[in-house]
Amino acid sequence: MEKRPQIQDVEGIHKLVSDRIWLSHEHVLVDFIGADSIQPDSWNHDLIINEIISYFEELKEFNVDYFVDATPNYLGRDVLLLEKIAKKTGVRIITNTGLYGAYNNKYIPQFAHALTAEDLAGMWIEEYKFGINNTSIKPGFIKIAVDYSDSLSTMHQKLVKAAALTHLETGLTIASHTGEANGLWPQLKILKENGVSPEAFIWVHAQAEDNTDNYLKAAEMGCWISLDGIGWELEEHIEKILFAKGNGILDRILISHDSGWYDPQKENQTIKPFTNIFKKLFPELRSHGFTEDEINLLISVNPSKAFSIEIRNYPSFSNL
Repeated sequence: MEKRPQIQDVEGIHKLVSDRIWLSHEHVLVDFIGADSIQPDSWNHDLIINEIISYFEELKEFNVDYFVDATPNYLGRDVLLLEKIAKKTGVRIITNTGLYGAYNNKYIPQFAHALTAEDLAGMWIEEYKFGINNTSIKPGFIKIAVDYSDSLSTMHQKLVKAAALTHLETGLTIASHTGEANGLWPQLKILKENGVSPEAFIWVHAQAEDNTDNYLKAAEMGCWISLDGIGWELEEHIEKILFAKGNGILDRILISHDSGWYDPQKENQTIKPFTNIFKKLFPELRSHGFTEDEINLLISVNPSKAFSIEIRNYPSFSNL
């Protein structure tokens, strides 16, 4: 029996094969209290594991290998908690570096406002090289977030530039909470200015975009288009996945639940399962004529490419 690697054997990402099952945007724990009030030391790991573990046990039926935990620092990232769950379940959990600027910078610590993009990148690169919070656990991607806008604030421009600089040093993919496409183009422009290809960028929450022509434009540039929220809704996702297939861009699409999660600020937990893709989405796609190769593209091939660790320099895309 193959022994699956645990959080976080970064070198192993280079050797990913296309038949592993991925969940590419999920959450174990999220704390919305804000960066300047969050207290990770107060979290009871045993209690949290007791609440969440059954949802991981459900994944055994579907042979899930890789679970991308998209919770960033100062919003609930807890790598020791993730390590304990990975060791208990055998699911490989991938964590991140970066900072989350959406919601008017509520989750950006005060000290970060005075730092340059180079300063932030230096901190993130250090986590990749030496481990997070004095552990041996290293990030497998960069997670940032911007507010939905076609004009990025100074802070959010800095986050994108820092992510670009970090990518050029580490090869880590950038996953950016973006939403509608008007917030996508200025980010890709900053990547271009810093020599980073759109192929290193995941457009997170792209399901919020209603103009599917923007999917075609993003795919042509090489951007990864992440349709998150399958844990919350289904019909619109099916329509957009069918659009992607019909227009030849299925090979740029990522799917995920954006599910979970334990909230330390709530006494009673409401945790959504990580199984809608397997129990609801795939049967619907098969009923619309999807082949097993196309299913495999969505759940295995695409995420293994999107999260591969390699420096992707900017090519000559003329339409950016």
